[in-house]
Amino acid sequence: MLNIPDSPYERIVIVGAGFAGLNIAKRLKKKKFQIVLIDKNNYHQFQPLFYQVAMAGLEPSSIVFPLRKAFQGYKNVHIRITEVSGIKPDKKRIDTLLGEIYYDKLIIATGATTNFFGNKEFKKLTSPLKSLSEALALRNEILSDFEKALMTPEYDKRQGFIDIVIVGGGPTGVELAGSLAEMKKYILPKDYPELDEKEVDIYLFQGGDRLLMGMSQKASDKALQFLQKLDVKVELKKRVTAFDGTFVTTKDGQKIRAHKVIWAAGIKGNIISGLEKCEIVRGNRYTVDYTNKIKACEDIYALGDIAYMETEAYPNGHPQVAQAAIQQSVNLANNLIKNQQKPFKYKDLGSMATIGRNKAVCDLPNFKISGFFAWILWLFVHVMSLIGFRNKVIVMLNWMWNYMTYDQSLRVIINGEKKGEK
Repeated sequence: MLNIPDSPYERIVIVGAGFAGLNIAKRLKKKKFQIVLIDKNNYHQFQPLFYQVAMAGLEPSSIVFPLRKAFQGYKNVHIRITEVSGIKPDKKRIDTLLGEIYYDKLIIATGATTNFFGNKEFKKLTSPLKSLSEALALRNEILSDFEKALMTPEYDKRQGFIDIVIVGGGPTGVELAGSLAEMKKYILPKDYPELDEKEVDIYLFQGGDRLLMGMSQKASDKALQFLQKLDVKVELKKRVTAFDGTFVTTKDGQKIRAHKVIWAAGIKGNIISGLEKCEIVRGNRYTVDYTNKIKACEDIYALGDIAYMETEAYPNGHPQVAQAAIQQSVNLANNLIKNQQKPFKYKDLGSMATIGRNKAVCDLPNFKISGFFAWILWLFVHVMSLIGFRNKVIVMLNWMWNYMTYDQSLRVIINGEKKGEK
């Protein structure tokens, strides 16, 4: 059992402490509910900046926030660090690795994971970027391969260590490509003067005919222009079909020697077993009604990336972005507090992506901008979205230092040592 005390209040179990899960827990913490927040990590992760950790631009601790610190002093909030293995909706019980727990209302906010589209080879050999641990692993791999390249006199073999392939031209892929290009331009000549940075090739493959498919054509064109100026080899309408750990192969037969392939080509929901009677649509998303209640399931709700809600404005569901998750959590929290059934209505606040120093694209409700002012806006929005004053200050100082010195100074390889190893 999870050792949760009995309470006279209705028990709301929230699975997942991402944007939706953490936000609704914070909105309910002062109300007459017993809140049980379950997550496999004891911290909230700020996913939009994972790529900066991977590129050694930020330290990991600056984009996470301890869950217990967020709820200090609230005795009605209970945090359990474990994974949910199944749901028994008929008994109003959920199974976890630590035992079983009952709920009066269940909120699933488990977010999304990398979608490899059933390709076991890609899943095994490529590097995803959907968690802090994956960001750190990628950082280690990139820096370790630079070290290996120094010891490799053969040109072809050396290319395998220093060339990088990114699959997926969405915000993650574009931001990664821009950050890698700046590392090549500003960092390699300082840290690795024995390597010729001109030998480093960064490839970005996008299956569609343009980058940033969820944004405007203007933003897509500008992003492509920025990346090409940074010497990123952008390949549109081209799909990667195979990767064996040494060579990347595309559908048209192109072969690239690269040991690192970063997979940013798609996501799928983290569904939980036990809700088979509920409709699960493409991309592993639960079909929900206008209040985010999972259809055919009593007292079970889904928020954020895991929720699929068809509306007239969004016939294919809402975009799987932080703002949708946060807004859904606000609406559901108000419904629970006021015991009402107000339908959710998404307000699009805009989209943005950064492509390196002084370069970003922003699609706002009333206008679109790109370049330096878009980059400043991107910085401001991301700093203000971080949880915790300390994190805001540290990230801003890191960015200011990097801007002035062209050097993040966070390039360390940290390999974990297993217990018992010496």
